[in-house]
Amino acid sequence: MKKLIVSSIAGSALLLSCGPKSVAVTGPKYTSSEQLAQGKTIFENACSKCHKLPDPAKHDDQGWIKTLSRMAPKAKLSDDQHQMVYDYLISVNKK
Repeated sequence: MKKLIVSSIAGSALLLSCGPKSVAVTGPKYTSSEQLAQGKTIFENACSKCHKLPDPAKHDDQGWIKTLSRMAPKAKLSDDQHQMVYDYLISVNKK
């Protein structure tokens, strides 16, 4: 019985450690022109590696949250980079 409990705890810890580390973006955080410029640079460099850059007007704020939540891990963006890209996109998006 003791082995079963220890195995269950170890298995749970392993599964949790393999899960996504990123905290979802829920809204704007960075507003300085320097941070928005960094977001633009990250967007242009990271996203263009795999596909044509989408028009920022393609999605509204919530649409970008959903899209970036899928794409940021693929682009290996840190939480801060993810946030800066989101903040850049919504700053230039007029939706």
